[in-house]
Amino acid sequence: METHRLSLPPLDEPGEVVTFHSHKGGAGRTMALANLAVLLARRNNATVPTLMVDWDLEAPGLHHYFRAGAEGPGVLELFEACRDQLLRRSRLPAARDDADLAQVVLDAVGWEQYIVRADHSRPLYLLRAGRLDATHAERLARLDWEALFAACPALFRVFAANLARRFRHVLVDSRAGRTDSAGICTTLLPTKLVLVFTPNRQHLEGLEALVQRATGWRRSHEDEQRPLLIYPLPSRIEMDDPAQRASWRRGDAQRGIPGYQPLFERLLAQAYGRARMPLESYFDEVQVQQARSLSAGEHLPVCGTEDGDRFSITRTFEAFLAWFEGGYCPWQSRDEIPLLTAVQQGRSAMEQGGGRGVALPLARDLARLAALYRREGQLERAAACAEESLALHVLMLGEEHGDTLVSKAVLAEVLYEQGKFQEARLQQEAVLEARERMQGAGAAATLEASTALAATLAQLGQFPEALALQDAVIDSHERLLGGEHLATVESLAVRADILVHAEQLEQADALLERVMTLRTRLLGAEHADTVRTRQALAHARNRLKDGGRPVRESHHGCHQIVGVEQARAGYRATQRACLEEPGELADDGELSEPRIGMR
Repeated sequence: METHRLSLPPLDEPGEVVTFHSHKGGAGRTMALANLAVLLARRNNATVPTLMVDWDLEAPGLHHYFRAGAEGPGVLELFEACRDQLLRRSRLPAARDDADLAQVVLDAVGWEQYIVRADHSRPLYLLRAGRLDATHAERLARLDWEALFAACPALFRVFAANLARRFRHVLVDSRAGRTDSAGICTTLLPTKLVLVFTPNRQHLEGLEALVQRATGWRRSHEDEQRPLLIYPLPSRIEMDDPAQRASWRRGDAQRGIPGYQPLFERLLAQAYGRARMPLESYFDEVQVQQARSLSAGEHLPVCGTEDGDRFSITRTFEAFLAWFEGGYCPWQSRDEIPLLTAVQQGRSAMEQGGGRGVALPLARDLARLAALYRREGQLERAAACAEESLALHVLMLGEEHGDTLVSKAVLAEVLYEQGKFQEARLQQEAVLEARERMQGAGAAATLEASTALAATLAQLGQFPEALALQDAVIDSHERLLGGEHLATVESLAVRADILVHAEQLEQADALLERVMTLRTRLLGAEHADTVRTRQALAHARNRLKDGGRPVRESHHGCHQIVGVEQARAGYRATQRACLEEPGELADDGELSEPRIGMR
């Protein structure tokens, strides 16, 4: 019996079982697992118990990276013992629940004795493939995995649960391809599935079939209704050929290359029943590059002296862990993850009685998260975050503090984009009244609030009121900043939008002409704002030729004017407009619904 056997107490909460699988060899699956295991075991001052399980019984390799050696028993001997226990108990009267039987068998064989410590500087453990003696291949051939499952279907699921009670992370190195043991590892054991692949057709086609099998099994078997989170992990990526890298990532129809990003976006959308699974942010960060350190035999880059710069393998694996370790889905954006973490920590601190020092940073992070969700088009989530942020500001600062008013304005913008114009109006009127009283009618924040309310009133069909508000904004800008300041030009563009939606097309035409001339001189003929104004002018003139054909009605029963962020005139809005990346130009169908502030 070896020293340094398992002596870990049960965890307060179960850990997770993660299978690493590749369709073919050569993808770097075992190397990736070993590096990630070391990084995970280092966490929290090297106190995170992590187990590696070498289930690649035909070609085991994990032991080569550590000092555990290959002499001791492992997965093969463990399940040989389980088979013998089940044969012995099959002769007894059968009245035991399947899961209870599995636990009795595992207790009888003493599964803990098969686990050894792989690293004495951190809580990293290994369950070997088996005793690699002269009889290994013969004994492996005799072990019938299908018969073992038939004798006790819950055995592998209960085994995984036992491991998760002792280890925060259980990383299983699965046999490549489609075998009985690979099926156990990918369908019965894991809560997470990491699919390691090099970009080629064989890998992608094989993994596509695997995802369908694994998720189909979970959905169709009542006892297996457990979460299964799938992470694609592209590996051996050649960094010195950007064109080839882009072709395999995004696809190339002319060359018959499917593209792994659209493939996994479609696969995951089908698996999780979602309309869309954007993996852009994930694959921007998670690509394991081809490197000498990965092909240098048994050396693990994360254990060496490699710097953690952005070109290092260590940095690449850390990028993957940003999603993996926190249980975040690969379709969540990189920017969302730290905000979600901060919000979760802030909410926990508030539940424990946190005061102003906790509430205000939480409100700030919620506002940032709301802004991110708005950019991604997740308006319901954006509204929920904005409402919570506002509630915290009101609680800690009062109704009329400047930060509270900013929160109200942000919530109003989200409500506006949701088409909830009456609700947006209530918030905007409160903001404008407070701004006028505390800062004066000509203050930048007051003018910004006026423009936002004008856009909403236009949506509600109250065009005279909207124009009156916007005219006051224009007068203030011209008086304070001059007729050719960008803020003045922006306020003129908003007025032109209101005129278009009020069907006052001749006045709108003249004003759009003026805005285009000013923007051409100030910003350039090809600036995104100038191009949008030129398109809007052409659109207005086409409508005049058609006899004032009305703007397409939205499902709200009035003209849908989106993009209120662009409508917020004033100093800050102008600075934002100059800093923001221009978006794609609208196609012809989109131009029938021009945006306020996009002239």
